[in-house]
Amino acid sequence: MMERKHLSSIANHVLQRSAEELGSSVDHLVKEFEAKWTPEVGDYSRKLVEFCSSKALIKFCQNIKEKISDGSYSRFTYDMMLAWDNPRAVDEESSTEESIGKEKEDRKIQVKEQTDQDDISLFYSDQMPLLVNHEPSVEEDAFMWLSSLVPLAADIVNRRFTFETLTAPTGKRLFYPAYDRFLKEIDNCMRHLQKQAKPKGIELADDEFILHVEGTATSQRVVRHIGGSSWPGRLTLTNCALYFEASGVINYEDALKIDLSRKIDHSVKPVATGPWGAPLFDKAIIYESPDLQEGVLLEFPEITSSTRRDHWLALIKEILLMRNFLSDFKVECPIQAWEMHARTILSIIRLHAAREMLRIAPPSPTEFLIFSLYEELPKGDYVLEQLAQSLKRVNSGQPCSASSILRKLNLPEPNVLSLEAKIESEVSETIAVGKDDDNKTSLETAINQARKEGRGVAKARAVMEGLKEEGIGENATILTELLKPLRSVFLWFREILSWERPATTLLVFAAIILIVYKEWIGKALSAGLLLVVANMIRARQERLKDKQKEIVVCTGSDHTPSTRENIVSAQYGFLTVREIIKEANVTILKLHSVLVSRAHKHANTVMLAMIGLAIMFAVIPFKYLIIAVVFHSMITTSPLAKHMVNNQGGDRDRRLKEWWESIPPTPIRVINEAPVSPK
Repeated sequence: MMERKHLSSIANHVLQRSAEELGSSVDHLVKEFEAKWTPEVGDYSRKLVEFCSSKALIKFCQNIKEKISDGSYSRFTYDMMLAWDNPRAVDEESSTEESIGKEKEDRKIQVKEQTDQDDISLFYSDQMPLLVNHEPSVEEDAFMWLSSLVPLAADIVNRRFTFETLTAPTGKRLFYPAYDRFLKEIDNCMRHLQKQAKPKGIELADDEFILHVEGTATSQRVVRHIGGSSWPGRLTLTNCALYFEASGVINYEDALKIDLSRKIDHSVKPVATGPWGAPLFDKAIIYESPDLQEGVLLEFPEITSSTRRDHWLALIKEILLMRNFLSDFKVECPIQAWEMHARTILSIIRLHAAREMLRIAPPSPTEFLIFSLYEELPKGDYVLEQLAQSLKRVNSGQPCSASSILRKLNLPEPNVLSLEAKIESEVSETIAVGKDDDNKTSLETAINQARKEGRGVAKARAVMEGLKEEGIGENATILTELLKPLRSVFLWFREILSWERPATTLLVFAAIILIVYKEWIGKALSAGLLLVVANMIRARQERLKDKQKEIVVCTGSDHTPSTRENIVSAQYGFLTVREIIKEANVTILKLHSVLVSRAHKHANTVMLAMIGLAIMFAVIPFKYLIIAVVFHSMITTSPLAKHMVNNQGGDRDRRLKEWWESIPPTPIRVINEAPVSPK
């Protein structure tokens, strides 16, 4: 074959390799491409590379399991990304000159950060001397392009986050050894999960697949705590449920099933546990639901950190969030629902593979999990809305779809309708003529907006975490005991607002509206003060001061606590009060930042809101404003209104929370020496 001089050497290689895979010739592929290509589409060389390599990639996906095992898939797709980065001969010459300077700069950055980064894995530490040569590397845009074609190395919605995590130790450059290792770890994780035994006494559903198992003879322990007793066993997570099998004398007992697919209020959160129920070790999770009288407490023992617990917690939350996503956006089509299941399963497998690669410092689960990521990011709900819209165009017959990849990796597909369509011609035509999928464009716009908002929130949180935390010595137990009389008042108000007693609620709201409208507020305050005086006189007549000479604060319980438990309880009380003080400091600093316009955008919003309120207070009589607030509270707290505006209220609260978290607090510096005052 005669090489095309306008293409780079790697682009010519990819075209030749694509033609061999398709059983065709390069000239035939070029003619087919030029028949559909127009100058308005864009770069001829890059579009040609996209056209030819995408057609070959469809063939690769049809036999992807063997291609990953023998390394041909990783080699071809990596060359695809290199050719996409440098499709023209001119690009190849300029990149060769720039790579040397860039590698030298990356070396300096790497050496500078090595003293501060203890999270570089052994894999990268061993490979770096071999990688920092003149070997080519892939950049982010090429990785994103490949991920849009086949969701194996990354999903389209979190591909940037995956790339940043994989390339953090190598200066945001993806080298072939790391890419090949990652794909092979994905294959190994898939094989490992397929070998896992099913929970005892349980028949898995057709669309249920094992995603993680621990507590076996070859893995670390999992312990379930029931009261003061502890039961080691095997814990299995699927895309539908969580199973715990207590260890018996010879075999496991029948599994306890926690169904995560039911539409009920699931709650899973971290918790501290220890011997006899003492909260000594923060390495456990507790699952609670209305169906269970007592929560299921599971501990993941390890010597130092709580990495295992956090990993399990993230996986369980991901399954719950995926189920909520399918329910909230009413994804009822079996093909669309299974495609989302497949993408979630692949994201969890990618997380397992990354943890195997980066064992010294496992990556954050949210960088690989789809729903956990956008549950945390600001405007993440907008991304999920666009993701739900993109599911409507799903075709499970596409060889490079998530469901097809799982099927080719020997993971059986559930009994849903598969569509075998003419995918190859559709994909090729789209690339050649430059058609843009509106759903993908909207999805990418929402993702970029979420990442931009996320950076602002991350900066604000970094400033908050950098604030120096000062300890306090007060004990919160006495304050809690002294405020107990107010608890009954609080409970009474909560009953009123929750409409537990509708007649009483209506009477209270009617009284408030009448008092405000008749302008009897002063008379109402007078009546309240007289009521307090009457209670004081009654207490004097009953000589309560002699009957209650002191207030007794009891900190004991049914069993006599040990010294260690007392220390732990005191520590948790101390931490609680310290967190309250920290939040108060952060709130004051955020308000200061807004007042001095350090956060310019937020200050403008506050000023406009205050101007609007000032005009409203000046024009509308105050009593009518109070009546409007009371009516609004009465209507919105009613059961019917809660049912109608539940989703809108959640979105409004989320927007307000995201706006507040994005405010950068004013930095503070604590000095130990008093400033010298001028004499």
